[in-house]
Amino acid sequence: MIDSKTWMCLICGWIYDEAEGSPEHGIAPNTPWDQVPMNWTCPECGARKEDFEMVQI
Repeated sequence: MIDSKTWMCLICGWIYDEAEGSPEHGIAPNTPWDQVPMNWTCPECGARKEDFEMVQI
């Protein structure tokens, strides 16, 4: 089992789960956060990647 992490947008609260990825936004399942492109933005509010913080769900 991969130790996947979740990341939350500090602006709108949208959650990125590494295990689920975000296929509808071009991020495959099981994509670690550090492999998400730097120019990727929050699909809900457009916040930058640096506006996300790791959270425990």
